[in-house]
Amino acid sequence: MKYNEISHFSHPQHTLTLDYTETPFKCDGCKEVGIGSHYRCSFCDFDLHTHCAIPSLSIHHPFYTKCSFQFFSRPPGDTPRYCNACEKDVTGFVYHCKSCGFDLHPCCAKLPMVLDDGETNLYLYRKVRAPCHKCGRKGRSWSYRSSCKKYNLHVACVREMLVENWHELYFGYGKGIKKLENRIPSLKNTLQTPHKRRKGKVKKCCEMAGLALQFVISAVLGDPTSLIAGVIGTLMS
Repeated sequence: MKYNEISHFSHPQHTLTLDYTETPFKCDGCKEVGIGSHYRCSFCDFDLHTHCAIPSLSIHHPFYTKCSFQFFSRPPGDTPRYCNACEKDVTGFVYHCKSCGFDLHPCCAKLPMVLDDGETNLYLYRKVRAPCHKCGRKGRSWSYRSSCKKYNLHVACVREMLVENWHELYFGYGKGIKKLENRIPSLKNTLQTPHKRRKGKVKKCCEMAGLALQFVISAVLGDPTSLIAGVIGTLMS
């Protein structure tokens, strides 16, 4: 449930107001990039994903049936930790299972099990034996796979593409950037992988891959809506 205004322990100075932006922001809770609906303090330039602003104290995930994940405002322990969904480092808010040692970023923990890209459903898997459309490798992190089973994309690869193209955002230099089109030139090129099918099918496959990528990026950024997917598509074109 979303509220128009909340108080949050991580920013006790002011209340946070529900906001919407088509410009990526760096979440001050989990330290990851976000877009779309979020909570913001305009006085302090402080932003939180909705998943970070209103976290659950504990969650269960269908991929880890024996685990109980507890919410932590900082990574537990003294050793570096990484998210088991996207393989990126955990540097802020996290869901952690004490018994198994698994960690999930709040947005990764809430990734939809099914995404509808308008033409085919994309299903979230813990592991996929088929190669990823981006890196060509099997296994690795969680993946979204199309219902036709011809398209796979690692959540880790989406994270890497975001880091490659929005590097400044991850280090706090990118707030206020308006011309994001100039910062995301390579996303579209990642879809131009070799195919052994006829030309017509190649075009259709790449079009589907483009739609899928838009929706997966939207989900990883914390706002898996068709509107945000359209914004991502505009930035990629």
